[in-house]
Amino acid sequence: MRSLLFLLRKEFKQIFRNKSILAMIIGMPIIQLLIMPLAADFEIKNIKISIVDHDRSVYSKNLIDKVIASGYFQLNDYSTSFEQSFQQFEANNSDLVLEIPQHFERDLVKLQEGSLLLAVNAINGTNASVGSAYLSNIIGQYNQELRKQGLSASIAMPATIEVATLNWFNPYLNYPFFMVPGILVSLVTMVGIYMCALNIVKEKEVGTIEQINVTPIKKHHFILGKLIPFWVIGVFVFSLGLLGVARVAYGIIPVGSMPLLYSYLAIFLIAILGIGLLISTYSQTQQQAMSLAFFVIMVFILLSGLFTPIDSMPEWAKVIANLNPLTYFIEVMRMIVLKGSGFAQIKSHFLAMIAFAIFFNGWAIINYKKTS
Repeated sequence: MRSLLFLLRKEFKQIFRNKSILAMIIGMPIIQLLIMPLAADFEIKNIKISIVDHDRSVYSKNLIDKVIASGYFQLNDYSTSFEQSFQQFEANNSDLVLEIPQHFERDLVKLQEGSLLLAVNAINGTNASVGSAYLSNIIGQYNQELRKQGLSASIAMPATIEVATLNWFNPYLNYPFFMVPGILVSLVTMVGIYMCALNIVKEKEVGTIEQINVTPIKKHHFILGKLIPFWVIGVFVFSLGLLGVARVAYGIIPVGSMPLLYSYLAIFLIAILGIGLLISTYSQTQQQAMSLAFFVIMVFILLSGLFTPIDSMPEWAKVIANLNPLTYFIEVMRMIVLKGSGFAQIKSHFLAMIAFAIFFNGWAIINYKKTS
């Protein structure tokens, strides 16, 4: 135990002596947590639209006003020539072209029907599908308004079903509330894997690890001496992000149990630091460790469900996502912070994370023995 305390004292002195490492460990995650949620907004806005109005009637003008006032579309050009607007379309200045035919108002009033032409730039599949869905929804709402006004009293109007929507857990559909917990998990993961791997590999580069190996210090003391400081730093960075940046900058106050959340964080950090330790056993230089850690972290983040729903992934990607520690902690963060879930709801996540911690650390210890 005494040798472990000496090792911990040495590690903390090395960490606090290097000002650049402190900036990387504490400063960079906080800055990223302030900036990234503002940019990582899944709601598509400012879709550029060209409108061709052959009718120039009150009804066509009201429809155009409703489209622009929705806040999702930005009017690129307004003309009476489809060819003119299509040139903007071909030049990628417009994502959509909405053509309103002649006699649009007359057909609605007399024939109770009307037609519109929608051309969609499908190069960007997301803008195409979401933009056309937004526009179709707006047109449908406009159509319902006209029907409610009773354009023709002689036609029996079908019963209208009113739908009341309640947004639970995130009432105002605030995207930072959804993104901040996941981004915080990713940043803690980066700090844990990078710093742990680089710290041990640095010992190899300067030759001090050989000196430690010939001392009476036991291997588990050496490994604990490397893991515990970064475990403490991981908890500190997480607390600073959740209780500082998330609360002050975004107004996110965890609904669930904080002891439960920190209990899961403790196990998660053990698993993540085990991955960093494992990377260090396969790396001889810090450059190798950084490259390998970057590869692992990118796979973890992209297949964690942070940016892409796991249900939308192909089957092979779902398998990788289910073997990804980030997947479980991001779900736990959102469940506890936003929903207030208890232990019963995340019991399976606890078991999965304990398995990850045992697997990665066990593999790293066995591999370290082979290479030392």
